[in-house]
Amino acid sequence: MSQPSPDVYEQGKGMDAHNKVMREVRSRNDASYDPREPTRVWLDEDNTPDGFVNSLTIILNTGGCRWARAGGCTMCGYVAESVDGGSVPHEDLMAQIDACLEHEQENAEDLRGEQADLIKIYTSGSFLDEREVPAETRQAIADTFADRDRIVVESLPDFVDREKIREFTEHGLDCDVAIGLETATDRVRRDCVNKYFDFSDFEDACEEARAVGAERPPPDERAATDESREQGRGGVKAYLLMKPPFLSEGEAVADMKRSVRRCLDVAGCHTVSMNPCNVQRYTMVEDLYHEGGYRPPWLWSVAEVLEATADVDGIVVSDPVGHGSERGPHNCGDCDDRLQRAVKDFDQRQDPAVFDQVSCDCRRTWEAVVERERSYSLPLAR
Repeated sequence: MSQPSPDVYEQGKGMDAHNKVMREVRSRNDASYDPREPTRVWLDEDNTPDGFVNSLTIILNTGGCRWARAGGCTMCGYVAESVDGGSVPHEDLMAQIDACLEHEQENAEDLRGEQADLIKIYTSGSFLDEREVPAETRQAIADTFADRDRIVVESLPDFVDREKIREFTEHGLDCDVAIGLETATDRVRRDCVNKYFDFSDFEDACEEARAVGAERPPPDERAATDESREQGRGGVKAYLLMKPPFLSEGEAVADMKRSVRRCLDVAGCHTVSMNPCNVQRYTMVEDLYHEGGYRPPWLWSVAEVLEATADVDGIVVSDPVGHGSERGPHNCGDCDDRLQRAVKDFDQRQDPAVFDQVSCDCRRTWEAVVERERSYSLPLAR
């Protein structure tokens, strides 16, 4: 992986003590990765403003998130999979894209013989940061997927710029920027997640994305142009983190309820992906977990937030990665798969009634934890 270093522009933006610890934790990893192979690629289905569509998700292998190299977020271990040297050449990044397209073709039966309408590209950092993905590569990727309907690209708010988004929308693609906001509460983001920006920066990024669609000429003027395809729109998909370290179960649930509503009140943000924390390697969370100081959130907490925010004007989804395992969001073990299926059902239908079909005795334990757990007694139950 790229070796962590404090000698970058982010020094001083977050808690220096957190960054120092995170650099030490990350330095334990000595794995290396092929710069011509994507980190991961898979086919799935996603809920979008256009409905439920087939998707191709791509995790590009880049030099890694520049904030993570400074120390970074307490729960994020994705930088451990980044390429040595801090950057990947254009040719290697496009080779990764070619490998992903081959994967899509080889598994076309999963899409009923069709190509995915939605492309999602993540770098475990910032796709719009030209130190991770050069402008030449970004433009080539826009050309490659010009025949699709929508593309999602990941970025910190610093790098969200309407001109970069327009490179995609001018092809007729709707372009959503996926921003790892984690929480709408600035103190939680800084002290628990160790992420340096404020909610106001997220609002500014939403305005940048939203401006792209707002700039389209009226229909009569568009009809007079030579364009064969209407310009796409820009938007934002906010990623929230349920239960970062140092929050009790009840605090985490309350924070997510507030954060979902606050995000969708921002013009330009149409979707929230509220995801429970899991224990990733080479992170502060992993150290806390091994010392008995952290338990991933209960799946009941995920259901509680989704039910409580089902009335919002927008899409709310969740993807409990590692559900049912000790290092992932879990209940007692008996009801985990049933509740996970209910969450996936909710993602598609946006109907809180799906959770009425799941019951288990462990819910009483969860209710007691939410009521009684305090930050000085974490965790109250395993």
